[in-house]
Formats: sequence, structure tokens, C-alpha cells
Amino acid sequence: MNKKNILSLFKGVSINDWQDWRWQLKNRFTKIESINIFSAENLPHTKKTNSVTDIYPMAVTPYYLSLIKKSTGNDPVRIQCIPDLLEITFSQQYPDDPLNEHSYMTVPKLIHRYADRCLILVTEQCAVHCRHCNRKRFWTKSNRGNFKTRLSGFIRYLEKSPQIREVIISGGDPLIYDDETLESILASIKAIKHVEILRIGSRIPVVMPMRITKNLCQMLKRYRPLWFNTQFNSPAEITPDAARACNMLQETGIPVSNQSVLLKGINDSPGVMRRLLYGLQKISVRPYYLFHCEPVKGCGHFRVNIESGLKMMEFIRQECSGLALPQYVADLPGESGKIPLFGLSPKTKNELKKNQYFFDNFT
Repeated sequence: MNKKNILSLFKGVSINDWQDWRWQLKNRFTKIESINIFSAENLPHTKKTNSVTDIYPMAVTPYYLSLIKKSTGNDPVRIQCIPDLLEITFSQQYPDDPLNEHSYMTVPKLIHRYADRCLILVTEQCAVHCRHCNRKRFWTKSNRGNFKTRLSGFIRYLEKSPQIREVIISGGDPLIYDDETLESILASIKAIKHVEILRIGSRIPVVMPMRITKNLCQMLKRYRPLWFNTQFNSPAEITPDAARACNMLQETGIPVSNQSVLLKGINDSPGVMRRLLYGLQKISVRPYYLFHCEPVKGCGHFRVNIESGLKMMEFIRQECSGLALPQYVADLPGESGKIPLFGLSPKTKNELKKNQYFFDNFT
């Protein structure tokens, strides 16, 4: 598939339309039967797929769909965005909220898990519904309540919490909002004197890079120090458009880091992971974390055996320069947080064993 194939599904659409992020958002594919560029033998069974999307809806931007190179099931982009029956048949014993984020929501949609920082969920909406998402429990929930009410709740809590010096703006994806709305969030938080650092978590550079515009970057520049974390999981996602988006942020003085998830069939081979890390290094995006996939309901089929992950990382450490090495971590519930999975010490092994449901195959 390519841009031309996708554009053929629309009438009277120009390249300028394609480059407009609002057009991309408005024209997301939400039904598998609408993607008739799949050949008949490779089109997922509609009835079975609908049984998945009834629980976990589908949403894919035309841009991200155009990155699929194979209509068969082993394409890394396809696996991340096209519904799979395994989402509702595999590992259903896993929780919806494995990190128990709800218990740290001192106010609605604000997660205060660590003393000096908090995470705010400014929206439940994303440009693409990534099938491995650890918050896919929110997909069937529209933005509940008034946005201003939600933001006011965040600000009141932050003003009363002088220990918080860093705020992570997440969702959903905060860059779903237009510049004006996004700036209202940043300005409100930045006005609180003890908040020193802002961080944005977004897959927009990967799934809808045309959202990164000059106007957006100039606006973001006013709120530095601001850090930007994104998620490239496959070398196939590092396109000229994605590289350009990251470069625009970097030229504005905003560091861009990557937080991949180790995913079966996508990046769990040493060769693919090496290409991903080298590709990120080439576009000056720091490989920050490689997350061991969490045991999320609807995502169990993406999980890789922890020993396999450790063996792959041993290969990567021998093959790649330090600048290209992410930290392989497991994010555990509670204050334990992100545990490095590197030369497991007895203490780390004990911590993992206490969370046995996280690591079914760990002994």
C-alpha cells in the first residue's frame, strides 16, 4: 500500500488535503470493510473483526494505513492498527488496568503515582487506536464532562501540591487538540510557579506527522523546558514525514525521546530492533525506554517471554553503540515503578516474582 492507493479511496482529494492533519483525523478508517485495498483473501473476516471492534473500536489515519507494505498478517504496521480476533480470545484473565492507575487518580484523570511528578489524561481520543495500547479501556469512552472542568480540576490539584515539579501531558493523545486548546493546557500549568518541567507523550509524529506544523512548534517553544516522548515500534514507521516532524520539534529546542514497547511479531527479533534503534539515532531521536509489554486485557498476544527480551537486549548491547541503547524496563504497579531488566540482580528477581502475573513465564 502507499499514499496513491489510499487516496484512490477518496474522490477529489488533493495532496494538500493529505498533508492537512484535520483531513487525516476526519477521514480515519473505522470499519475494516471500508479498506477495500486488501485483497479478498487477505481482508480480515468482517463478522469476526466486528466482534472485536464492538469492544475495542478501530481508528486508523490514512497516512498510517499507507505504511502497510504487506496485505498479509505479518506486516508490523498492520499488526499495530488492524483489529485481531486474538484481542478478545487470548489472555482474557489480564486486567484492564494492570498498573492500577485508577487508584492514583486523586482527581479525575490525574495520576499522581510518584511524589515529584504527575500525569494528566487530557483526552481519551487518539489519532490511531494502537492495538497494543495499555489504556484501550478508554476507547469506548468519549471525552466525558466539560474540558474546562477537567482542566480546572487539574490546576486546583497542582496548585495545592508544591512537591510536583513535572507534569506529563498524556491521554489519549494531547496533540488531537488544536493549537489553541493545547496552549490553554500548557499555559495554565506553566503559570504554577513550582511546576518546572512539562512533558508531552504523543504518537502523533508516528501516526499523523503532518500535525507537527511550524505554528505548533512556535507555540510549544514558549513553554520550554518541554520534553517530547513518542513511540516508534518498527523501522517501517521511520518515514521521511516522521523524521521531518521530529526534526521540526528538535529545531525548536524540544528534545524528542522514544519509548518503544517490545511486541511479538513487530520488534522482538534482534535484527529488527537494531534497525529500529539505528533509524532513531539517524533522526536524532533518543532511544529512551523499551517497555516489556504489560499484561493488559486485549493485548496478551503481543507479549514476549521475558528471557527472550533479555537475550535480544544482550545482542543489542554487543552490536549497538551506547547512544542507540534504550533501557529495557518493566513498569510495575505501585511505587516500584520502572524496573530495569538488565543483568537481573537477586533484588530485581524477587521484585519480578512478587508480580508473577506480570511475567507468566518468569521463573
